[in-house]
Amino acid sequence: MLDHQEQEELTTVRVQDPRIQNEGSWNSYVDYKIFLHTNSKAFTAKTSCVRRRYREFVWLRKQLQKNAGLVPVPELPGKSTFFAGSTDEFIEKRRQGLQQFLEKVVQSVVLLSDSRLHLFLQSQLPVPEIEACVKGQSPLTVTDAILHYAMSNCGWVQEEDTGSALVAGADLCGSCSGLGSRPKSPSRWSDFSMEDNPSDSLDSPTKQLEGD
Repeated sequence: MLDHQEQEELTTVRVQDPRIQNEGSWNSYVDYKIFLHTNSKAFTAKTSCVRRRYREFVWLRKQLQKNAGLVPVPELPGKSTFFAGSTDEFIEKRRQGLQQFLEKVVQSVVLLSDSRLHLFLQSQLPVPEIEACVKGQSPLTVTDAILHYAMSNCGWVQEEDTGSALVAGADLCGSCSGLGSRPKSPSRWSDFSMEDNPSDSLDSPTKQLEGD
């Protein structure tokens, strides 16, 4: 009897490898690798790997909530006003919170029906291009955009062993291969707010890593 049952659908999503981008400049920020592996029919690509910054997560949650109606959307990390700790500690706490957010999101049938979520997880399109694609204002459909990325060098990158030490030059398309820059921890975050400024646009630069 069990042999005739459909295989259980499983989705694994991990947020890993935080990197400081534009390190040393006034508009530096941290982005994170999102690795997804699934056998779910809901996803176009069964394995994907992208990099996203915190502001993009904020945008995604707002869009999911807007389209989900009464279905609650999980909270993002970073709601505390102050954080007394090192840069490494702050980034690790945020990484854990972002992973928990995505783990809950991909378990919701309602949220999985939002095309923005799929483009966020399985393409490297920036937010304006995700919106254009969803609204039919792009030459690519949502499925085409995901498949195009999946067939690129970036899209086929496999999950790395967290103990590996790949050289930065092995980075493919600036996406998910290699460990990249490691966050430094000389500074303290006790005097900085962890929340994004609601008035900031997605593309506006910021001097504070925690706002991204």
